[in-house]
Parts: sequence; structure tokens; C-alpha cells
Amino acid sequence: MWPQLLLNGVLAALSLGLVTISGTTLWWMLHAWRSPEALAATGFRRRAAGAPRSFSLLLPARHEQDVLGDTIDAMARLDHPRYEVIVIIGHDDPQTDSVARAGAARHPGIVRVVMDHNMPKNKPKALNTALPACRGDIVGVFDAEDEVHPGLLRLVEARFEESGADVVQAGVQLMNVQTSWWSLRNCLEYYFWFRSRLHFHADQRFIPLGGNTVFTKTKLLREVGGWDRDCLAEDCEIGVRLSTRGARVAVAYDPQTVTREETPGSISSLVKQRTRWDQGFLQVYRKGEWRKLPGRRQRLLARYTLAMPFLQAATGVLLPVSLASMFVLKVPVPTALVTFLPLAPTFVMMAVEAAALGEFGREFGIRIRVRDHARLMLGTFPYQLLLAVAAVRSVWRESRGHGGWEKTTHTNAHRTGTSERRASA
Repeated sequence: MWPQLLLNGVLAALSLGLVTISGTTLWWMLHAWRSPEALAATGFRRRAAGAPRSFSLLLPARHEQDVLGDTIDAMARLDHPRYEVIVIIGHDDPQTDSVARAGAARHPGIVRVVMDHNMPKNKPKALNTALPACRGDIVGVFDAEDEVHPGLLRLVEARFEESGADVVQAGVQLMNVQTSWWSLRNCLEYYFWFRSRLHFHADQRFIPLGGNTVFTKTKLLREVGGWDRDCLAEDCEIGVRLSTRGARVAVAYDPQTVTREETPGSISSLVKQRTRWDQGFLQVYRKGEWRKLPGRRQRLLARYTLAMPFLQAATGVLLPVSLASMFVLKVPVPTALVTFLPLAPTFVMMAVEAAALGEFGREFGIRIRVRDHARLMLGTFPYQLLLAVAAVRSVWRESRGHGGWEKTTHTNAHRTGTSERRASA
């Protein structure tokens, strides 16, 4: 009797937990589409500011000699009268240093090179190395493989002016949606994250910022001491820290002006990248800065958000277990009905993803094929398994004190066939 009651209770609790996590994820995915007005508000409202501001654009690069040259040349052609590009190179990386200095020679007066002598190397240490050298009113962060829209800076300064924000997070989008089955889902993750979810977080005055195409007032960055040098998710950490200080963050996503990137080139690289992010979220959670948020709802959101990578991974693994229990285990009808509940948000989420894939193709001029929709559907559970592996791996690394930076290799896959379209946009 008692074992059966315990089993029924566990199954019911598991199913209700899965419904909560799936439902929350679905709501965040659809936040931007809750009304036509809300969707329109996610973009840049004004195209230019009344008073131009100056920008310092930080470009950390480590072992990026294959992609850095193209990025430097593109960023040196941005449509703005007052900006500088600071390329940050490790002292032990002569090949990337050579590419960076060649770029600085091609674009004198715009591009400078700063040497990072920290050991061991990581992105936040590189950013902190360059912060004292910034001359602009606003610091922007980009990655070495980024394809930046020429008109982005004018849009960003207009957003600063109209919103009175301390930080502007512009859109980032992975582009190689047809490279592999996991790249397709990875691209859609970014689409929902920057198009919808970050807008929700900005509205709640708690936001884990993105790793690039994020712009912060230089004075504010210096006041808070820059980035956490030991955090694997320095973008999330500084977003949380600025949120606790009441900084105002404005988010804007415009498909025409997003910064374009590529997905990891292999499953191994994807798992390592996601491990780094998950471990970084875990570090931010353990650091406890979020406890300083003024509102109880903000603190609950922070706790839930920082734990979400692990909850989503668990959802992906446990959902099939929950479904299998309906057919394998003999349980009362009410319990069986409860175990069916997670199917509802799951099926809705799959329909939303299919619709978003079509919209993604229309917005970026990519022909979405029937097999792309098939890969999207069939890749749902395998992708969740990969996320689960990354989550478990991140906990293992953190428990062992392994905080090394597992770098993602880039190949310019996102630039194939897109540069010409971008130039004419």
C-alpha cells in the first residue's frame, strides 16, 4: 500500500514539476509575441540620436587568426564618426597578434592592439585589461568571429538616448541553421533568447546579459570594477551585478542589424561551450550577488533563472521517463492522467518552434526545407540529452574546482553567402 502511494506521489510531483518548467520556458519564448505592439517594441524605435556618443569596442581574440582579420576589417568600416576598436591579444599567441597588428596597420586611428599578460587566460581578464585604455563614453563587447552590421552604433546610441538606459543589449543571432541537426536547434535557441526572453528579463529589472553586442556606459563599468575575472559566464555575472545596483537595461532585436555568429562546429564543441555557460551560471548562483536584488519576485526569478539550465536538462531527460511510466507501471487513473500533463506544453512548444523556424527563414532570407522541420522535430530529445550531459559535466567540473576556459573554435561558417546581403541591407 505505502510503496504504491509513494510511487503515485513521486510520479505526480515529477509530472507537475515538468509542467511548471515547460510552461515557464514556453511563456518566456512567447513573451515578445504576446501582442503586435510588444513585438514591434522589441526592435530599435529610433534610427539616430540627437547627440552622437563615442564608443570603445572591445574585441578579445585568442587563437582566432583564421577569423579575426575579416572581423577587424568589417568593424573598421562601421558607420559612425566617433569610435575605436581595441583588439585584445594574449602575450603567448603570436599568430593572432600578427593578424591583429596587420589590421591595426590597415586602419590607423581606429584599431588599437592591447596585450593581455594574465595567466591563465580567459575572456573577463582580457576585457579588464583593456578597460583602462577605453576612451569612449560607451564600451561595447564583441567576439572575434562577429559579423557586425555597419549601422549598429547609430541605432545603439539612439536607444541609449530614448530609453535613458545604462546598458543596451542588442541582438545576436547564430546563422548556420542548415549545417547540422544541432546547429538548427542552437540557432533557434538564440532566436528566442535575444528576440523574446531577454526583453522579459529587462522588464523585470533582472537580466543575465549576453556575451557580446552589449554596450555599457564606461563610467559605470569602472565604478563596479569591470568583469569578474574568475567567472566562466562573465556576461551573466555582470548583468546580475548591475541589476542589483538598479542599472537600467534596454534590449533591442532587429533581424536586419543583429550581430551574426556561427554555432560550434561539432557536438563535442557544443557540449564544452554549454558546460562553460552552465558552470558559469552555477558560479553566479553560488556567489550570491543576486540576493541583493531589492524585490522578492526579482530574487525568485534570479534563483529560478540561474538554475534553469539544469532544470531544462532534467526536463528533457525525465519527460520520456514520465511518458514511459504511463504504459509500464500500473497506476490509478488519476495518476496516469497527471503523467499526461507534460505532453501539453511540450507539443505546444514543438509547434511554436516549427513556426519560429519558418519565421527565421523569412526574416533572414534562408529557404527552410521540409527536412529542416523534420530535423527540428527528431532532434528534440537528442538535443536535450546533450544539454543534460553538459549540465552534469558542469557540476562535476565545479565540484572538482576545474575553472579552465574551454574555448570554442570558429570557422566563419556564418559568413558564407551572407556578406553580400548584409552590405546591401
